[in-house]
Amino acid sequence: MTEAAGPVPKRILVTGGTGLVGKAIEKVVADGEGRPGEEWIFVSSRDADLTNATETKALFEQHKPTHVIHLAAMVGGLFKNIRYNLDFWRRNVHINDNVLHSAYETGVQKVVSCLSTCIFPDKTTYPIDESMIHNGPPHSSNFGYSYAKRMIDVQNRGYFEQHGCRFTAVIPTNVFGPHDNFNIEDGHVLPGLIHKVYLAKQTGSALTIWGTGKPRRQFIYSLDLARLFLWVLREYDEVEPIILSVGEENEVSIREAAEAIVEAMDFRGELVFDTTKADGQFKKTASNAKLQRYLPDFQFTPFRQAVKETCTWFSTNYADARK
Repeated sequence: MTEAAGPVPKRILVTGGTGLVGKAIEKVVADGEGRPGEEWIFVSSRDADLTNATETKALFEQHKPTHVIHLAAMVGGLFKNIRYNLDFWRRNVHINDNVLHSAYETGVQKVVSCLSTCIFPDKTTYPIDESMIHNGPPHSSNFGYSYAKRMIDVQNRGYFEQHGCRFTAVIPTNVFGPHDNFNIEDGHVLPGLIHKVYLAKQTGSALTIWGTGKPRRQFIYSLDLARLFLWVLREYDEVEPIILSVGEENEVSIREAAEAIVEAMDFRGELVFDTTKADGQFKKTASNAKLQRYLPDFQFTPFRQAVKETCTWFSTNYADARK
């Protein structure tokens, strides 16, 4: 008996499909990165409450995915994390357990979950690599979120050892791009700065940046991350996670990031650093050596170009942007 020609169909369910990374995946798939035989289903919290096991199972039985990209999470910036560590732990543990177990129960072939570099030990050597996730407690400011995310790696190993499941995870550095949460109180550093510059420009006031501006971060453009997610889904066969990041040499300080935004938005006012505000971790430099071994020729969007595109998107979509 001869097999039918053509690719084996994939039904790919993306949880958290309306967030920063979900929207980026949707865009790159629509812009030509999708393949024949792939059906993409993007769902959000409006489609199911993933903290509820029954609703999660019903979602999986409704869509019958063969593959899952699991992005859904309770997320927030530094100050929100400090206030609600227990909530971050409980909600994320429930979401992750429900998604992974529903995937197992409904015969999903592969799950790619999304972790974060903030889950790594606070006391560590740099650069951080994939083998160091569990080598000590995370930073105390977001221990709830960090431990919940670490448990995905524990579950992935458990599902593989006990059931042979191909569940894996990626660890992006600081993601930014269109459709981010630009809330100044609860958003991450880059979208928060973009919103601040936008408002300072409108009001003609100075731009106040929380902290010293000295901490350093590796930023990855959401559209670059989306392209890498597709590669992981299709080609990456390890259960062990993989860091998705620009190289160590592309780390930038918060001050440099602010200056890139100021340039992109043509802000002419004064920059003020409010050093009474916490800086968070000084750096969390991650090694992308593993990614480089797999994809030595991957081209990242230059940081200033990506910032410019994000600022333009925010200004154009200000009325509808999350803020």
